[in-house]
Amino acid sequence: MDDAEMTAERVVSPVLVGRDAELRRLRAAVRRPPAVVMIEGEAGIGKTRLVSELAAELRDRPSPVAEPPDRPPLVGGCPQIREPFPLGPVIEALRGAAGRLPEGGLSPVTGALRPLLPELAAVLPAEPGPLDDPAGLRHRVFRGLAELLAALGRAVLVLEDLHWADEQTVEFLGYLLADPPPGLVLVLTFRGEEAGPGLRALTARLRPELAHAHLVLAPLDAARTNELTASILGTAQVSDEFAAYLCERTSGLPYAIQELVALLRARGVLVQRGTRWARKTLDELGVPAGVRDSVLERVRGLSANAQAVAEAAAVLRVAVPVPDLVATCRVPEQDAHEGLDELLDRGLFAEHAGTAGFRHALAVQAVYGSIPLPRRQDLHVRAAKAVARQNPTPLGQIAHHHRHAGQHDAWVDAAEEAADRAVALANDAEAERLLEAVLRHAPLAPEREGRLAAKLGWAGGYALGADELIGLLRAAAARQPPGPVRGELNYLIGLKLEAGGAAPELIRGAMIEAVADLADRPVLAAYAMVGLGMPRTPGVPLSEHLRWLDRALERLPVIAEPERRISVLGKVAMVLTLVGDPRGASLTGQVVARTGGRPTNRWEVVAYDSIGEVACLAGHHDTAYRLLEAALAEAAEHDVTGLIESRCRLNLATLAYCRGSWDGVADELEALRVRFADLPSFRLTADTVSGCLALARGRADAARLDDLVRANLETGAADVLALPVSALLRLAVAQDRAGEAVARTGEAFSLWAAKGLWPVGVRAVPALVEALVGLGRVEEAGELVSRLEGELAALDAPLARAALGHARGFLSADAVRFMDAAASYERLGAPYEAAQAREHAAGLLLTAGDERGASMLEAALHAYGGLGAAWDLDRAGRLSRRWGLPVPARHRGGPRGYGSALSPREDAVARLAATGLTNKEIAKELFLSAKTVDKHLGSAMRKLGLRSRAGLAHRLDA
Repeated sequence: MDDAEMTAERVVSPVLVGRDAELRRLRAAVRRPPAVVMIEGEAGIGKTRLVSELAAELRDRPSPVAEPPDRPPLVGGCPQIREPFPLGPVIEALRGAAGRLPEGGLSPVTGALRPLLPELAAVLPAEPGPLDDPAGLRHRVFRGLAELLAALGRAVLVLEDLHWADEQTVEFLGYLLADPPPGLVLVLTFRGEEAGPGLRALTARLRPELAHAHLVLAPLDAARTNELTASILGTAQVSDEFAAYLCERTSGLPYAIQELVALLRARGVLVQRGTRWARKTLDELGVPAGVRDSVLERVRGLSANAQAVAEAAAVLRVAVPVPDLVATCRVPEQDAHEGLDELLDRGLFAEHAGTAGFRHALAVQAVYGSIPLPRRQDLHVRAAKAVARQNPTPLGQIAHHHRHAGQHDAWVDAAEEAADRAVALANDAEAERLLEAVLRHAPLAPEREGRLAAKLGWAGGYALGADELIGLLRAAAARQPPGPVRGELNYLIGLKLEAGGAAPELIRGAMIEAVADLADRPVLAAYAMVGLGMPRTPGVPLSEHLRWLDRALERLPVIAEPERRISVLGKVAMVLTLVGDPRGASLTGQVVARTGGRPTNRWEVVAYDSIGEVACLAGHHDTAYRLLEAALAEAAEHDVTGLIESRCRLNLATLAYCRGSWDGVADELEALRVRFADLPSFRLTADTVSGCLALARGRADAARLDDLVRANLETGAADVLALPVSALLRLAVAQDRAGEAVARTGEAFSLWAAKGLWPVGVRAVPALVEALVGLGRVEEAGELVSRLEGELAALDAPLARAALGHARGFLSADAVRFMDAAASYERLGAPYEAAQAREHAAGLLLTAGDERGASMLEAALHAYGGLGAAWDLDRAGRLSRRWGLPVPARHRGGPRGYGSALSPREDAVARLAATGLTNKEIAKELFLSAKTVDKHLGSAMRKLGLRSRAGLAHRLDA
């Protein structure tokens, strides 16, 4: 070892210690693009060091890892203080890519990146025309970034500290991973304890061909601590006693080990003598626990100038240009430069591209907490002035420094300006964070509080919980005089209550208060009236709801924006379709005609989706399919958050259940349940359809139908409610518990009757009538069917003929009634219900000795088998065997539709199992349950003809 390597100032080990296995997995992923590697670990665990080691290999050693070998990774990091400018780490990484891009030939959409990447102006095409829609602009930027990354060919993109990432960065990564460039390898680092659900969900639905690894870095044990300490000290090893002591005091964190060793050397208790070193006894070392005390002791041993620079850097928190750091210091410029040199020499600071700051965030926290309040506030004042000179202006940093300097008015001004810029850049989540802090902690006049709260309401829903957001909106509304600001706030309260699954009475109260103040805001007034037109509040007659809808339509002529008129039309059409009002079809036709059959903006996409959702549950299956497919085709273009697209997928999954297209629906619903983890109303719909499908598949224990009926009643979800009510009643009849189920579902039938919602509720009437007839309550059942035949005759209720005919079959024990109902169900595209009607017809015909019974039962069995409805197939099979008729073989194996080939989910599970991961580890990687992983793996192994995992890798690569 030469003298340079033996320097007493060494802080960082020259070799990577204790991460051989992780580095091998990282190398393997880089060799197999496209790939994504998630590196998870706590602060100081060595995430950055691991990727730096990879970068050194790519830069210095020709090997198969890189192509060509002199192309290091593109690296970007997320700062601790966020800015309104989104996509920061991605933009930072791409600033140095100019030399790698081809001259000419870039996709025109990459021109949208010119404002973000002026460094690439020489190679980027002209900027496309302006867009008024922020979501559309964001999507265009996402497309441009994806095209730019594809143009790089083989590339490694490293994004660090993603636990601090803005939501747009996380959304972009989800967009990118949905269809990654073939040569791209993504390496993402984050602290697991600080990672949000959006970051963790990135790998929930990866394409099967995308290589994927999740590395979780563990603390070093005593042996690895020994190796790391010896490497820093430049010796073969240290004593096991000393290594164990350091490991205990540092919890095995590499950064903490390095800092403590540096501290001991600074104290002079560790002295290098040739190739050996001497130390005091352990009892005399006085090693502090953790990082804070060791960092502070090292800083206090520096000169006064270096301490001043350290304090300035701690207040600035993020690395800044050296002139800004110097300007923040409370010492003369020359002294500040001398202090900076000392910090760099001692290894406490690092410099990069003209910026300087602490090497690690833990050191920032330690020094910041030691600065007395008056001096700290003065440094924040100086910092705000210093960073304001940057271009673009870092408004997030300026707001942060004004706040901690105690300059409230300046803080509110900067925060509002930063929030407005964030919204303009479609970075709503950052706007929400800025505004929330101001509303909670700044002294505000009522007028300004109202304005800022309204901005928060429109941006909110990312970081804040529903209760917290609603609380801030209510507090601001209570301080407003009558007028449009108070009306807007109450409308927003109603929206947030609805999204959070609140009681219908609370939503109605907020909307009524809103309407009273919105005379000068016709769009919001119309939206609030549509909300009041939703027939979900107990005790409010349908006629009142319809009057609110009529009032909303009256506002259309004074709504200037065409897309908002379509939005209002769509909302009204949705409700009218729900109640069977024939005007619903007419308004739906107007929406389609005015948009040319294809939605072209966010408002139109939502209109198509909303009508399609209700059309599905009301039995307008073909209309629902056309609207939902059109909405899904355009959703990603106009909402890169993926929420609208996920809603479309949820409604299409519900439609697939209703139409009997069940292949892949269970997996789709499980993924949607993860997606909607924080959106209770959408999550409930996914749970509801999943529960009904579970019963049909023969898993009654997984259906939780009682809970689903109760939850849908509590949230007023009267449309989807018919699905679990029907399933619960059918299960209860089969288990001889009909009386109990009729009592538990009575509230649902009362709701449909009170609200005039029989066009959707009639779906559950056959199951109720079957239960009532079995209980001997035939007269009651007959009265219900007769009343509904009269009520529904003049309504647009396509389910009525089939469902009421089905119910009449139970009342009259007439096979012809069941056969007619089956034909009506078939015309609607409802094969599951058609098979049920045929099964009942077959039972009656076989009992009567009618030869048509055999063919009718065969048709039911064939339908159940094709659907994979194991519960119904078993029951109908018993009926067939009772009459000596053949029973078709049951389907075994994986989901239908892929034959002997693996489904995408089976393939993903099998490939992870081939790498040696356990089912529990695979479940964590794919955001599935361990039970679901076991099911997919078993199906995959049957299809591959394997009895153990040992042959998976060979068969998958064959």
